[in-house]
Amino acid sequence: MQVVTAVGEAFNNIVLHSYAGRDDGIVEMDIQTRPDHISIEFRDWGASFDPKSVPLPDLDKLPESGLGIFIIKTLMEIRYAPGKPNVLTLSKSLLPKATRAPSAGAETAEGER
Repeated sequence: MQVVTAVGEAFNNIVLHSYAGRDDGIVEMDIQTRPDHISIEFRDWGASFDPKSVPLPDLDKLPESGLGIFIIKTLMEIRYAPGKPNVLTLSKSLLPKATRAPSAGAETAEGER
């Protein structure tokens, strides 16, 4: 459900923001799956943006909009490359945290590398 939610939010953001004010627009999706991982790449030719520039929402005020990037970042790893096309990649490990191999350079529970 997390992947479905994040994909829906990403698609909506592309339509509403990248293609704002337009009646046309292409969104290509490439989905790659493995038993332990899923990756979804979106390509669009609309306006680009910097996901890092989107401020965190004030959740105490229960905003009705502006939560899309926050939701996506909460549920998935994201990479974004602006250009023609803009490329947004969402990825997620499908293994429980306890069975994931540590990343190169990751700290252990004791704080050692």
